Amino acid sequence: MARSMLKRLAANLLYRLPFLWKNGAFQRGPRRSRCSLSHLSLFKVSLAVAPPGYGEISKHYLNLGTGTKSPKPRRTIFVSVGPVSSLHDRACELYYALRGGTVDYGTEHSEIHNHSRYGRGIPQGQYPHWSPDKPLHFLGHSIGGPTIIKLQSLIKQGHFGPGAQTRMIFSINAVSSPFRGTPAVYLLGERADAAPAVRPLSFGSMVGKGVHILSFISPLLPRALDLHGDCRSLTYRDVSFLSLLKQLWKSDWAESRDATPFDVTFQAADERETNGEGNLDPNTFYQSHVARMTRARSEGLKTHIPSMYNIASLLMYLSARRLGRFDYSILSPPPSFLHPDLGEEYWANDGVVPIFSQWHPLPCRHTRCNHLKFSSQLDDDSNKLTLEPGVWYVNEEENATHLSLIPLWTGTERQQRFWRKLGEWLTTVEGKRKDC
Repeated sequence: MARSMLKRLAANLLYRLPFLWKNGAFQRGPRRSRCSLSHLSLFKVSLAVAPPGYGEISKHYLNLGTGTKSPKPRRTIFVSVGPVSSLHDRACELYYALRGGTVDYGTEHSEIHNHSRYGRGIPQGQYPHWSPDKPLHFLGHSIGGPTIIKLQSLIKQGHFGPGAQTRMIFSINAVSSPFRGTPAVYLLGERADAAPAVRPLSFGSMVGKGVHILSFISPLLPRALDLHGDCRSLTYRDVSFLSLLKQLWKSDWAESRDATPFDVTFQAADERETNGEGNLDPNTFYQSHVARMTRARSEGLKTHIPSMYNIASLLMYLSARRLGRFDYSILSPPPSFLHPDLGEEYWANDGVVPIFSQWHPLPCRHTRCNHLKFSSQLDDDSNKLTLEPGVWYVNEEENATHLSLIPLWTGTERQQRFWRKLGEWLTTVEGKRKDC
């Protein structure tokens, strides 16, 4: 019983941790160049602990629509990164988890944020052959989406050396991802006027203290509760109990700019966009899946309330009500998108993220995007939609919460349809890459 409860706790706490779908995709006809489709892999950032039956998704749904019976279906690999670490740290951990080696956060970053440059050593990566010749599909849920965008940005900047190239990322799929921030972080405790400071006794403050306690006793905990705090030396082997008490009073990590809470503020999102993060790569295929559980409060009003259809998800329902009337004018500094005539997309939400932030990085006028309804993906005639790299394809899912599609597998018709159509989409884009 205790072991079962511990597993449930781990799943609920770490639902954003990544696991990856690795593909033996299907070749159609003769090979035209050096890119081997048989080595393509799909990476899904979601649960570190797969619930029962989750492997059946890969086996039965993800590979449907491929038009062939392949003996090599898409496989699954589980990879863990820090659930509360910054996007930069998570992206570095993801890269080395795949390639292997000692995690290198970079000299400049580690000096600015006062932690060690190097993290844990990984003798054997999950996919050591990852290269431009053997690219990967990536799929991220929630903070996993911005993590993949950060990974692509660091590769562009040369952070991982000349051997890493953006063509290693074949496609990016994001589900309910807060690319441009979310008001939820302020509702949970982040100060709207002084981020990354946290309001005392808020839920966010309690979570931060819990992170430090778990980090302190981490050598005694199961792997499912691994917070990847190696570079910060927070365990009882590294620091005294007095040091822990000081961190519980005011955290140098949770209340810093190098943690997940700050990275999902609008201030952090604006800084990333100003630095060019989120610019499209001409060789990568992009798709986002936008969940919405709200409707306009009344005709003529732009604020939103959740649909009664989703009242069974009580926490999401209550959160969606608050997000649906959030006052953006209280934020300091004001977000770049703030103007008197905001559209309803700033209040429509999935219980965690407003839909404008789920669309893609950058405003529509500063990127290339094609906004669709999710139902358009259900057409059997794939010729109705011509997919091309360097464009965000945005699909919307009505009456869906932040958790409706992933990470929790419940076997609903909606989930089965999502995974089946995702498998078809991957097969389609694999056939469109010019050098494959």
